[in-house]
Amino acid sequence: MEYISNSYEDTQIIAADFSKGLKSGDVICMYGDLGAGKTAFVQGLAKGLGIQEPITSPTFTIVNEYSGRLMLYHFDVYRIADSDEMFEIGYDEYIDGDGVCVIEWPQLISDILPKQRYEITISKDYNESEDYRKIKIERLER
Repeated sequence: MEYISNSYEDTQIIAADFSKGLKSGDVICMYGDLGAGKTAFVQGLAKGLGIQEPITSPTFTIVNEYSGRLMLYHFDVYRIADSDEMFEIGYDEYIDGDGVCVIEWPQLISDILPKQRYEITISKDYNESEDYRKIKIERLER
């Protein structure tokens, strides 16, 4: 599926709508440049999951945990040196756990991503407008 967002609010609405179909154990891999809107999308997911607390990027903490209809585990692996470092923080327990895992910069740990996952790519097009985003959502079932 592809969606067009013309604002931060549009991105959150698309994400909140997508969150309605999520279930425990789902993994979401977020692709996009810095400033593409990955965290805005996660904020919309959180709203859709009934999470009330503010959602921030876990760039320096690697993972943030939030309680809602489902637990939300938000990873930012931008600063991860290698996949082994993910296991040191309990990655396998999160992935096999009872919540939804969102991973920003998943290409850095591609060797340990689950075969079944959602891949969401957010791309900017400044020729359209500064706020224009194309959001592509794919379900992998390898």
